[in-house]
Amino acid sequence: MKVTQEKLPASQVALEIEVEGERSQKVYERVVQEFMRSMNIPGFRKGKAPRHVIIQRVGSGRISAAVLEELIQDSLSQAIEEQEIQAIGNFQLKSEMEDLLQNFKPGAPLTFTAAVDVRPEVKLGTYKNLSVTAERVDYDPSRVDKTLDEYRTQRSTLVPVEDRPAAMGDVALVDFEGRTEDGEPIEGGKAEDFQIELSEGRFVEGFIEGVVGMAINETREVPVKFPEGYPEAKLAGKPAVFTITLKDIKTRELPELNDEFAQDASEHETLAELRASLEQEYRDEAEQQTEANKERAILEALLKEVEVELPETLVRREIDYLLNQSAMNLQQRGVDINQLFTQQNLPMLRERSRPEAIERLQRTLVLAEISKREGLKVEPAALEERLGTLIEQYGDRDIDRNKLKELVEDELLTEQILDWLKSNSTVELVEPKPPEEASDAVVDAAAEIGDTAEEAEGSEPIETSAEEVAEEAAEA
Repeated sequence: MKVTQEKLPASQVALEIEVEGERSQKVYERVVQEFMRSMNIPGFRKGKAPRHVIIQRVGSGRISAAVLEELIQDSLSQAIEEQEIQAIGNFQLKSEMEDLLQNFKPGAPLTFTAAVDVRPEVKLGTYKNLSVTAERVDYDPSRVDKTLDEYRTQRSTLVPVEDRPAAMGDVALVDFEGRTEDGEPIEGGKAEDFQIELSEGRFVEGFIEGVVGMAINETREVPVKFPEGYPEAKLAGKPAVFTITLKDIKTRELPELNDEFAQDASEHETLAELRASLEQEYRDEAEQQTEANKERAILEALLKEVEVELPETLVRREIDYLLNQSAMNLQQRGVDINQLFTQQNLPMLRERSRPEAIERLQRTLVLAEISKREGLKVEPAALEERLGTLIEQYGDRDIDRNKLKELVEDELLTEQILDWLKSNSTVELVEPKPPEEASDAVVDAAAEIGDTAEEAEGSEPIETSAEEVAEEAAEA
């Protein structure tokens, strides 16, 4: 077998393979014999029909197609192994199958061309002594009071209100029916005895504001506007009208903030201990976020120093991973993903996820290249310690230990590389910028009537947490 390689763009290699005539004849004979053994021909016992009858019944085209399929698969696998090609994904046949069928003759040499994706070559420039700036995250004392207020809200009692109209913070019971600006009913835009908390971000824009100020048994026509990322294209960014009837109002009666409350809301005996615990937690969180910002700034600088052609196979896999993660996150927030991840929406969602997938792959490849150049490895003792902690934590669950070990090793190596980068870079901490509204593309598309979940805050961690590692191993 003769093999000729040619490097293609996007981390692909073209292979021109010439299969010797003796091999094509051998495979042809084997395929014919398989048909002879397996086919039932009237007037003959199974496996006893003459060769020419089988060929006539099956058809030379079908036999040739089966022979070509086997020859192409087997010779490609052999060529990849012999040429030591680091192939990923399936091959792409470049020769036209119709031409191959038309020209195929048993016993004659077969020449065809295919392309395979290969592991990308990383060309990395400067990665030591980088100078970057990163936002400092300061501890915010007000978060403690906000958290305590949330605890009080969770343990509050709903008390009926009859002597005033609905106000922000109330819990309202409503009937509603939505119509487009053309008067068409909105599919799924109708409900009865729907309970909703009157707070910002709980519904489509304008809905909550329309309920505020209503009296019990009052009906209003409330104008709203659907978000730009709404999955129903005819509604995205469009105005609509909801007919809303307010049936009941309740307000929250909050428990008193004291030691008894602290004991009910936590494992602490006093309110002072609960406050101190929350303060330490948020101080640690601010420090961790600052470290994450340093890492992110360094990685952003590194990505400017890298040249890598990503094979489409890797990009597609990463997009699939991102969509799966988004689907799981949305499910946990109560979103019906079957209405979002439809055949119509998937191409749009995949395209929106593509830039993030490419950046994640580049980041992973950069870290792997640095690890290789600097000889960074995970110490067995550290691996066993982290592994033991996780196994003990999830001892009752069915976890794939080998998968878990692999994931933990990746996690530890990533941490080690990032620590090395921070030690070999200069990071200037700067004041944080004013917060800007940002949202995940997939979550944007999930904005729907009745979805009262708040947008997830913060940015994606650079490495997987230990808990996520164990969860992934349990699902494997």
